[in-house]
Amino acid sequence: MEAELSFIDLFLQASLLVKLVMLMLLAMSVWGWVLIFQRKKVIGQAHSDALKFEDRFWSGVDLARLYQEISARAKNSRGMELLFHAGFKEFARLSNHDNADAQTRVEGAFRAMRVAHAREMEKLDSNLGILATIGSISPYIGLFGTVWGIMNAFIALGAVKQATLAMVAPGIAEALIATAMGLFAAIPAVIAYNRFTNRVEKVDNQYMNFIDEFVAILQRQTLSNGKNVKGDAL
Repeated sequence: MEAELSFIDLFLQASLLVKLVMLMLLAMSVWGWVLIFQRKKVIGQAHSDALKFEDRFWSGVDLARLYQEISARAKNSRGMELLFHAGFKEFARLSNHDNADAQTRVEGAFRAMRVAHAREMEKLDSNLGILATIGSISPYIGLFGTVWGIMNAFIALGAVKQATLAMVAPGIAEALIATAMGLFAAIPAVIAYNRFTNRVEKVDNQYMNFIDEFVAILQRQTLSNGKNVKGDAL
């Protein structure tokens, strides 16, 4: 029966432009889901790594030893441990200069950590803009396909003397599929974007809190122990 036309039948009967719209929306939907799974893994790993490093950092470990451990695998370091590595490295470098006072060393470490922080946040924010774009434009692309399909359906009806519902329904149905596909692509992308944005903000807060806390430790150390930074002062 005509009323039991499948999605594939409706796709095949659609005009060329509507077919192109559907294929575009299908590609955007697949691309969106790939980005969703990829971003979920990256952001989740960043949060997990931050918690693990914080446990290690606040366990009372000697900071110089911790720095050496991270330096040994510097190419694989990321997230919060990379912030620590950048800050401690700059602090140690400035400590070797006799003309660098305590404030200069601490400020240098802070600037190094902020640079590393900006780079790490850029990695976490990567591709979130694409998800937002998919979520915002997919319904409009689908709506364009629907409008075009319905317009063609009514133009075809104008060529016949007597129009019936059976003649109108298939054309409208194939056109409305474009809107449905646009929503199918947009809804997961919007949900994922909002969720990931919130999670990235939480990771960002973890990073910034760690930077503030580490700077405070360095300030105490420069006042009490000069150039030596020891974990037992935690």
